[in-house]
Amino acid sequence: MNPYQRNSKHEYLKQSVMTASPAELVVMLFDACIKNLKLAEISLTEKKDIPHTNEYLIKSQKIINELINSLDLSLDIGQQLLPIYEFLLYTIRTMNIKKDFSQLPNVLEILTSLRDTWKQIAKPLRAAIDMSEEVCYK
Repeated sequence: MNPYQRNSKHEYLKQSVMTASPAELVVMLFDACIKNLKLAEISLTEKKDIPHTNEYLIKSQKIINELINSLDLSLDIGQQLLPIYEFLLYTIRTMNIKKDFSQLPNVLEILTSLRDTWKQIAKPLRAAIDMSEEVCYK
């Protein structure tokens, strides 16, 4: 990838993050976590690249930590999500320590389910944001 393409991709990602609703940001976090877990598996199983495997797994751990830190534990949903996120974090850490990906399908299933749920939440929020922006610019 040439520097112009890299810079354009970075700018696009930056704009996507800056204009996203909170629910869309959560979807982006889940997407990044899923991507990093899949890259970790490829790095280990196909390339036998332990340093990159570790790097991808640490990125996934950081994302789960960010999701945990963003929970509002005064709400029931926050208290219900906390043990799920803690399980995911524990499992990803264990995969990293042991370099054993036998639990990866379960982790990906949970992450995908959570991501899809947040996508459904984000749709009406995005529509409301778009509608309010139309009113403001008229």
